[in-house]
Amino acid sequence: MKFKVVIHKADEGGYWAEAPSVPGCVSQGETYEEVLQNIQEAIEACLSVDLKETDLEKESQIIEIAV
Repeated sequence: MKFKVVIHKADEGGYWAEAPSVPGCVSQGETYEEVLQNIQEAIEACLSVDLKETDLEKESQIIEIAV
């Protein structure tokens, strides 16, 4: 899968990045290469959240879909 990310220069130095299509997925790094690696890891982590621990109502169900 491919995701668009936005790389920002941080005011205090370094960079920070966000993946707009993955709400809440952000990361930072001291160098451009580091922020790219970190945002990739952050996206993987955000997408791998396990919902098995979620309390569901009787009629609710968890399904997997490919995108």
